[in-house]
This record gives sequence, C-alpha cells and structure tokens, in this order.
Amino acid sequence: MSEPGGAAGIRGEGGGAVAKAGRRVPLLLAVAGLSYLIDLCSKLVVVAELENRPAVQVIGTWLELRVMRNAGAAFSIGETTTIVFTLIAATVAVVIARLARKLYSTPWAIALGLLLGGVLGNLTDRLFRTPGGLRGAVVDFISVRGFSVMNLADWAVFCGGALIVFCTMRGWELDGAGGGAAGARSAEAA
Repeated sequence: MSEPGGAAGIRGEGGGAVAKAGRRVPLLLAVAGLSYLIDLCSKLVVVAELENRPAVQVIGTWLELRVMRNAGAAFSIGETTTIVFTLIAATVAVVIARLARKLYSTPWAIALGLLLGGVLGNLTDRLFRTPGGLRGAVVDFISVRGFSVMNLADWAVFCGGALIVFCTMRGWELDGAGGGAAGARSAEAA
C-alpha cells in the first residue's frame, strides 16, 4: 500500500498487530470533530435550558448540572489572564496540526483527536462567548461536589492527555513504531 509522501511498509501499531498503515489524520480529524460537536451541542442545550436556573441533581448533590461561566483555566485558576489561556489553546491546536504529518499510530490519533476537539471546544467559547475578543468565559456545567465544575471539552482534554501519557509510557511513537510486542514484531519484520 502506497502512502502519501512515498512512505510504505510495515509499521507497529501500539497495542495491535503489525499491519500496513497509512496516516491516521482522518481518524484524528474524526475524533476531534466528534468531540467538538458533542461539546458544542451540549453547551448550546445547557445554556438554553439550564442557565439561570437551579442546579439539576443527577446523583444527589454529588453530581449536578449547574451552569457556570469560567474565565480562567481548570478550577477557575487565572481568571484575569483569559487571553493567555486562549493563546495556549491556539498553540496546542497548531502543534497538533504539525504533528499530524508524522501520525501513523491509531492510539496517538485518538489521543490527539480528543485533545484537539476539547481544546477547540473551549477555544470557541473564548472567541465567541461574552465578553468575546479572546476573553470569553467557558461554559462549565458538570459539577462534581468537592472537586470542580467542568464541561465535555475538559473531559476530552483530560482523556486525550491520559492516553498520551499511556502511549508515552508504553513507548509507542507517533509513527506507530516502538513499545511492547507490537514494536518488537515491527523490528523483526524490517
């Protein structure tokens, strides 16, 4: 199977069998797009139906749906430096776009897709929600008692980050090489 850029051959796929693999950019974009759309739709529904209303108890007071606007980062840290978080989010999106050129690993595509979708979800709030102009407040609505109020973009970023740590610890690389039995089979096949 010929791949864009002339690369062809057998690559290890972290955690799976060695197979001919093309770039995983379509998978990254699909995961990012789905994560982004789920986050965007959830925020639209929550703002329309729950904002300025009492919290909705999902599991007693342990888990509630309560709309809050967060100008800062996680745990409302840095609420006066919203522009900094906006620029960081934009930088993360650019870095992921650049990494996509080397992406042949399915686990890495999923991880980076989740991260990109979540970052874009919160970046959309920063750009278009009040007061706008890179200073918009993110819509958070999943309230876990004694912990934080989050949104689905935050969960996507967290899950993507956790998967990145897992892939790194396993020695899996963006190009599908390295780590575990799959990496060993890939080396033997070469």
